[in-house]
Amino acid sequence: MDKDNTLPDYVGDHLTRAVAFALEEDLGDGDLTAGLIAADDTATATILTREDAVLCGTAWAEEVFRQLGGVSLEWHAKDGDRLAAGDVFCTLTGNTRRILTGERTALNFLQTMMATATIARRYADAVAGTRVTVLDTRKTLPGLRAAQKYAVLCGGCQNHRVGLYDAFLIKENHITACGSITAAIRAAREQGPGKKIIIEVENLDELREAAALAPDQIMLDNFTPEMLETALDLAGQSALEVSGNRTLDDVKNLPGARDLFLSAGALTKHVQAIDLSLRLG
Repeated sequence: MDKDNTLPDYVGDHLTRAVAFALEEDLGDGDLTAGLIAADDTATATILTREDAVLCGTAWAEEVFRQLGGVSLEWHAKDGDRLAAGDVFCTLTGNTRRILTGERTALNFLQTMMATATIARRYADAVAGTRVTVLDTRKTLPGLRAAQKYAVLCGGCQNHRVGLYDAFLIKENHITACGSITAAIRAAREQGPGKKIIIEVENLDELREAAALAPDQIMLDNFTPEMLETALDLAGQSALEVSGNRTLDDVKNLPGARDLFLSAGALTKHVQAIDLSLRLG
């Protein structure tokens, strides 16, 4: 990820729309409890993490209070930085009602995106110094695809395709419907010239058939360690991607004879929110 935390192009207007929807579902026709506080009251608040984590989601939290107005945020760390339990990483100053109204929405974005970034950092650390690059998948929380994909980058891993539109990913059901691996790859080249073609294979015979047509990338689904070793010699010029419920221990033991991609749905679907706290005063 860029050192200046530049948001990827795919974030687009997702950030504004996602925050607006999140505020709408929380606020409804008004924050009843915040109404107990004088309208002109001001305060300072801090956000801290109660566990080790990787910071992510600062732009989403900023957008929450931009849309509410009347609150400024000062960050003491940036997206991608490691935080230790107890670290205060943001100070908020402004209208007390609006700080409290935006508290839960801002923390929801932060705790979810930080969870994804933290998991991604564990995977990135596991493959450090190897020829393995960890990729995410489309197994994301509905409506938060762009946010979680960005969080993966903050954690030090890389993005697979963002959606159905930016690359062919030909899997078992597509192959069945097309009639064969060969037919599916040829159809992809005819219909989407210039688009990246990734094809999933489940055994060495399928790998041989796919490799003969030299797609951009071949996804090895649930290959055993022995099959993986053989696959290194059969793939030709195609990039190889390993997939299928790989644990952190599996990641550390992948063969290192050539560059490999590893796609891991766990980066985005097995998230457990980071424990954060906002405190006034």
